[in-house]
Amino acid sequence: MDEILDLLREHNESVPVPLELPDEDRLVEIEEEILLPIPRDMRTFLLEASDVVYGGIEPVTAADPNSHTYLPEVTAVAWSQGVPRYLMPLCEVNGNYYCVEPEGEVVFWRDGDLTDESWPSVWHWIRDVWLES
Repeated sequence: MDEILDLLREHNESVPVPLELPDEDRLVEIEEEILLPIPRDMRTFLLEASDVVYGGIEPVTAADPNSHTYLPEVTAVAWSQGVPRYLMPLCEVNGNYYCVEPEGEVVFWRDGDLTDESWPSVWHWIRDVWLES
């Protein structure tokens, strides 16, 4: 995990309005809003690296309710499009979603159904998908 965090920081792009990191209180508010607990690795990502901007993939964020990547908003849209309610979206790409299962595995939901693509954790997904984009 620390190695992936370091890689993310190295790849972080400078932007005119930098993203902010949430605190634990904000994550508790989000959990209450979407009625799901945030899986451990996703929680760590949100607290420590959700301010990273890199490439064309934009994972969810949790600090700014006005952001198009704000977790509760992305979750509401994903669920309205048929993503199962036990899955928490990690990232939307062209109407498809990388989602985190309650146990922490990342799965890919495309064209209305889960695919066979999966990653053991958020950190594996960051390394294999986001940083490779």
